[in-house]
Amino acid sequence: MSVDSDDVTVEDKKSDGENEEILESKDNEEKVEEDKEQEETDKNKSKRMYNPWKEVAIRAESERRYMENELIKLQKEVQQLYQELKKLKSPPLIIGEIVDVLDDNRVVVKSTTGPNFVVQVANFVDKSKISVGTRVSLNRDSLSVIGILSSSKDPIISEAEIIEKPKVSFKDIGGLETQIKEIKESVELPLVKPELFRKVGIDPPTGVLLIGSPGTGKTLLAQAVAQETNATFIRLVGSELVQKYIGEGGRLVRELFALAKEKSPSIIFIDELDAIAAKRIDTGTSADREVQRTLMQLLAELDGFDPLIDVRIIGASNRPDILDSALLRPGRFDRIIEVPLPNYEARLEILQIHTKRMNLNKDVDVEEIATKTDGLSGAELKAICTEAGMFAIRENHYSVSKHNFDLAIDKVKKSETLSQIKEMGAMFA
Repeated sequence: MSVDSDDVTVEDKKSDGENEEILESKDNEEKVEEDKEQEETDKNKSKRMYNPWKEVAIRAESERRYMENELIKLQKEVQQLYQELKKLKSPPLIIGEIVDVLDDNRVVVKSTTGPNFVVQVANFVDKSKISVGTRVSLNRDSLSVIGILSSSKDPIISEAEIIEKPKVSFKDIGGLETQIKEIKESVELPLVKPELFRKVGIDPPTGVLLIGSPGTGKTLLAQAVAQETNATFIRLVGSELVQKYIGEGGRLVRELFALAKEKSPSIIFIDELDAIAAKRIDTGTSADREVQRTLMQLLAELDGFDPLIDVRIIGASNRPDILDSALLRPGRFDRIIEVPLPNYEARLEILQIHTKRMNLNKDVDVEEIATKTDGLSGAELKAICTEAGMFAIRENHYSVSKHNFDLAIDKVKKSETLSQIKEMGAMFA
């Protein structure tokens, strides 16, 4: 019995030892799990603790990038300002013109300061672009050529070229058949069929002068020529050639004809020619003498050493009595075309042109209107048609009646009478 009890106790002890070991292992596992949970909890706490610092770091990084961009932008602005300041501090250059090209990399220049100089050409200047007449920039101290300038023209001359041609044809001009024929023969035919003149053995007329009262159609003839031909049309008013300083008017005339030769075949139309072509007198102010210098330059360009090839000149004036005789001689203005006030047939034709688009009543008789408008110009006939339409609009009508034309004729004739009275008063003043 004792042995058995001992065996039992030994087995119990073994089982108890095993149970203890199992309990210990479980405890160890639980400890490990608790340690892991604690570590994860600590990590989460550390993460939560450092999140604000991470946001601060991100914000600081974005601010750093912004400041770098601002620094680059400010550096560019400083560089631009430095370049502008350098330009402002740079000495002014003198404009000159090449008179002669020498063999030893030197040129003769005529500067704006006065005399001619023999100067050197900088190495960085393209020698192939330097020729007689080239505009160059000169150093202020040594007068050496340091740049080539473009040959620019005065804005008055460059803007005189008509790009969009007028929408006026010879069909829109009434009562001037003879004048249209003469201007076609003198201006249009030499540009369109120059071989006819070569076969006959004559030179075509250089210039045509249109004279006549205001409103007779001188400018309309020039506009029709511009529309009918493919030549370059250059229009200028005579008063635009009158300048303040000595030599400026002559320079404009030279540039005008240089542009016409460059754009040839071309037509130059000088309106109100009497502004620069009045008779020369011995006495006068300095302004009068400057106008006379401009006229002399015009005379030289019309009939000088350089022939005008494929260039035609049209002049217009309503004061032919004050024009200089040198301008009217053959070789300059070869043909003088008088544009008179319209007669009955011409007035009838002009009225038919201006009323063909109007909505007229049946009581309107164009022939009667032509009879009542004796002594009026073509511009005044057009004004009568316009005024008649305005009277119809004032009465809220869609068609023009005879009564409207009667009112328009009275109004235009009244304004014509007032202008004549003012002219007579100016003559006696």
